[in-house]
Amino acid sequence: MNPKAKWSAQLFLVFLCALGLKYFYSTASPDELRWILGPTTWLVELLSGRKFYFESFAGYMSSDHSFLIAASCAGVNFLITAFLVLSLRMLFRNRMQSVSWRFVPITFSFAYLATVVANTVRICIALELPRHSANISWMSANQLHRLEGIVIYFGFLVALFLLTERSASTNATSLLRRLLLPLLIYYSMALGIPLVNRAYSRGAEFWAHALFVVLIPIAVLLPLVAFDSIHRLRQLRTMPD
Repeated sequence: MNPKAKWSAQLFLVFLCALGLKYFYSTASPDELRWILGPTTWLVELLSGRKFYFESFAGYMSSDHSFLIAASCAGVNFLITAFLVLSLRMLFRNRMQSVSWRFVPITFSFAYLATVVANTVRICIALELPRHSANISWMSANQLHRLEGIVIYFGFLVALFLLTERSASTNATSLLRRLLLPLLIYYSMALGIPLVNRAYSRGAEFWAHALFVVLIPIAVLLPLVAFDSIHRLRQLRTMPD
């Protein structure tokens, strides 16, 4: 196959997989999501010491019936985002040369593992939040839940992106330029798709959510970019004339 045609076909396949998984998730029940909810719940039990039991069409309920790991906790949107970040970076970095089709299952596997870990961390924190909510009285429960979700998911997305970066590219461009890819894909998934689906019709509720989605990732990136800039500046100062 012509390298350009192969590249285009691979790009099409990546978007087809993402759209297919998004469509599946939009109608999936907890029973159909046990492939991701099950491993997540097992890790949550291991780390939190709490027991959960599966209830058909509901999810994994804690033994004291105080917490439900439902379909919305599956993190499939994060899985799609992570898959797109890893796959598109692979394709655009190697657009001048042939890439094996194996990159699709490989990047999906990395995205799946990252999703299970991110979900576990998010749920474990959510289990502890009620004990400390009184100390965060300036935020409502919904705002706190939204803040936690964005910080955890975007933080893991950035960590996954950086951990899978090839060392040869880390000195070629600034950290800010490299992180534009996960940031833009995250915005597309978290805001672009809801806008296409007319989520803005919900009024103030959507725009409050959109404000969190826009600002919190930037706040997560600022320390990383500042550290990278300081490191580069020191390197320039120590270079011989």
